[in-house]
Amino acid sequence: MAEAVAARPASTILLLRDGAEREIEVFMMVRHHEIEFSSGALVFPGGSVDPDDREIIARPELHAGGEGHDAAALSFRIAAVRETFEESGILLARPRGSKDLVDAKQAARIAAGYRVALSERKTSFLKILDDTGMVLALDELVPYAHWVTPEGMPKRFDTWFFLAAAPPEQLGAHDGRESTDSLWLSPREAVAGGESGRFKLPFPTTRNLIKLGKQSDVKAALDDARRRPVVTVMPVMTTLNGGRQLRIPREAGYDGELFEM
Repeated sequence: MAEAVAARPASTILLLRDGAEREIEVFMMVRHHEIEFSSGALVFPGGSVDPDDREIIARPELHAGGEGHDAAALSFRIAAVRETFEESGILLARPRGSKDLVDAKQAARIAAGYRVALSERKTSFLKILDDTGMVLALDELVPYAHWVTPEGMPKRFDTWFFLAAAPPEQLGAHDGRESTDSLWLSPREAVAGGESGRFKLPFPTTRNLIKLGKQSDVKAALDDARRRPVVTVMPVMTTLNGGRQLRIPREAGYDGELFEM
C-alpha cells in the first residue's frame, strides 16, 4: 500500500466588510484556469506556508499578536498575510509604532513597488517589511476553520482559514497571473453562483461560505469565531445507495455530517 502524501501547510483569509445591502461581504478570487490546483475556482486568497516565513518569526518586532503561539502557528498566520498581499495587494500591517492599520494609499504604494517582485521570488516578505517599516497585524486574524485534504489524494493541504476585517478602503485586485478576476460578494451570492454554475466552488469553500452567511455583519462574524473552538475537518468519502457522499465531523459546525457530491 502506497504511503499517504504529506499534507502541505497552507493558509487562507476570509477578508470581510459590511456591504451596502446589509449583508456581510467577503473578498474572493477566480483562480487561473491553467493553475494546477483548483483551476478556475472561486476561492479566498491564500497559499502555502513558505520556509522563509521562519525568518520573520525570528524577528518579533516585525509581527504583532504572536504572543503565546508556537512557531508552527505563527507560520500559518504569517503565510496568510503574505499570500493575501501577494494575491490581492491587501496588506494587513501597521506602520512601526502605530496602532492603526496601514492606510489604503500607502498600501497601494507598497503593492506597486513590491508585489510583482514578491510573486516572482525576486524579493522576500521580510525585506519588504524592513524596507517599508511595516509590522504584520497578526492580531487581526481570527482562526475560523482547519481543513486537511483526505489521505489518498495526489496533492494534499493542511489549511487554516482565518477571518479578518478588511483594512479600510483597501479594495484588493487580482494579479492576472494566478487569478483572473476578483470581487466582493455576499456568501449568499457566492453560494448561489456555485449552484447555478456561474462559479466553480470547492467543497470547503462552499461550506465555509454557508457558515459565514449566518452572520449579520463583520463584528458578529468575528465575535462568533472567537467563541467557537476550531474542529479539524478531514473529509472521508463514503458510498450510500449508489451515491457518493463526504463525511465530516458534525461538531465542526457545518450543519451536518454527510454531504452529497
